[in-house]
Amino acid sequence: MRIGLYPGTFDPVTHGHLDIIRRASALVDRLVIGIAINRDKKPLFSLEDRVAMVEAESNSIAAATGTEIVVHPFENLLIDCARDVGAGVIIRGLRAVADFEYEFQMVGMNRALDSSIETVFLMAEARHQAIASKLVKEIARLGGDVSKFVPPAVKTALDGKFG
Repeated sequence: MRIGLYPGTFDPVTHGHLDIIRRASALVDRLVIGIAINRDKKPLFSLEDRVAMVEAESNSIAAATGTEIVVHPFENLLIDCARDVGAGVIIRGLRAVADFEYEFQMVGMNRALDSSIETVFLMAEARHQAIASKLVKEIARLGGDVSKFVPPAVKTALDGKFG
């Protein structure tokens, strides 16, 4: 069984994340969406909320692709999480050159820690390349319309946070 791990904070999950989940589902038999518990980032949504949002939004992708999709919170090293879930590949989404520079360093460190786990980069579709959770939260906080960037349920959750 080919198991892939797609890690992130998903605060909140966006159409860009869902694009990567959909496309990664074609590459693996089981996709584990690793939701990082990163207290330094001070997420807007609780871990429970982020898990629920990702599960709700990925259920239709799992049904459509036949790929098993599991949401798995983690707080340890990414490479240890990959080992924990039996992943042979870590899937990362790229939006721009700046993403690549950071990811390039991460791949080098992860390869040094465990060379048996590969990393695969998927470029976000052009229409999703500008979407970043941080920017979505800023737009929502300032009263802007985020419906182009997130699913309706996520927009509702953002509206609930920012009134």
